[in-house]
Amino acid sequence: MLAIFSFLPVYSASSNLAYLNGGEGNTLKYILKHFAHLVLGIGIVYAVHKIPYNYFKGLSIIMLPVVVVLLIVTAFQGTEMGGANASRWIRIPFVGIGFQTSTLAAVVLMVWVARYLNAMRDKIIEFKKSIVPLWLPVAAVLMFILPSNFSTTAIIFSMVLLLCFIGGYPWKYLLGIVGAGLLTLTLFILMAKAFPGMFPNRVDTWVSRIESFSGDGDSDSVYQVEKAKTAIATGYVTGVGPGKSQQKHFLPQSSSDFIYAIIIEEFGIIGGLVVLAVYLLVLFRVVVIANKSDTIFGTLLVIGVGFPIVLQALINMAVAVNLFPVTGQTLPLISSGGTSIWMTCMAIGIILSVSAKRQAIKAQETPDEEMNPLDVLSEAL
Repeated sequence: MLAIFSFLPVYSASSNLAYLNGGEGNTLKYILKHFAHLVLGIGIVYAVHKIPYNYFKGLSIIMLPVVVVLLIVTAFQGTEMGGANASRWIRIPFVGIGFQTSTLAAVVLMVWVARYLNAMRDKIIEFKKSIVPLWLPVAAVLMFILPSNFSTTAIIFSMVLLLCFIGGYPWKYLLGIVGAGLLTLTLFILMAKAFPGMFPNRVDTWVSRIESFSGDGDSDSVYQVEKAKTAIATGYVTGVGPGKSQQKHFLPQSSSDFIYAIIIEEFGIIGGLVVLAVYLLVLFRVVVIANKSDTIFGTLLVIGVGFPIVLQALINMAVAVNLFPVTGQTLPLISSGGTSIWMTCMAIGIILSVSAKRQAIKAQETPDEEMNPLDVLSEAL
């Protein structure tokens, strides 16, 4: 539903991109590009959901060093995409496609943490013994994401803490980890202020966004927030109609970071609430699948890769309605952008893999001739 609906706001908002940098106003290539991203994403969902979810334990061991290397390459050789302030992408050789490595690292790290907590489920967890197998990989991933993407770092760190709490990691140790994280962030900010050349514009960008959120920012920092407010105010209850947005011509990142404002302008508060309701339905289904998983690893895996999808959506919508400082997070499955769509689809495929395993077990326990059609429908819902 989200993917199909996304064509309307993305096609509408792409007119902004079509005239940038001397463009000729051709919006067709942007909608075709979005279509290609979604088709590949659906293919990823199907391929990943066919993999037995226990296999992801071994895959995380293989992929974690890979994503750390990719993050290092991105940190030193990353490129800008769409005028973004931070160099968060790398170019895939030969095909020339940009890839945001932090999104892949987030999924892999969640699987890694779930694997560790599953292995320790019947053991007493000691903090010193968990530093190398658990917190060192977490620190390595976050260390290379933080300089270019604070919001993604915060989301990943929060989800790791939540997953550890649900997985039975002692809360007193988690408090220590939170303190260490805040101390590290403070030291990073002080270092960036003392040596501006190391992380150009990053801390200044964070400060500017916080100031604009509090109403004290300069005209440049509050521009996109004000345009988003104007778009939302124009939409009223029912909206101006699909494709009739005016603010899409002035709102930066109207097809990605601020697409929710365009949705409300064109489809009104009703459209905005429907989109919110669908994400809450996704959250509900994630909780149900996690609760019904036949293993602890399956439960942790679903929570680890499922919750960030909804959290990212809520943050994106909160930014659009000025309830949260600008973060640069996209709206999953709706915003344009290949990497975000592909990694969201990978997470959905992992969730469906856990669900498919439970369905297979239930089918073995209950012969087909004894299955009530109403039970089948209820299970599907």
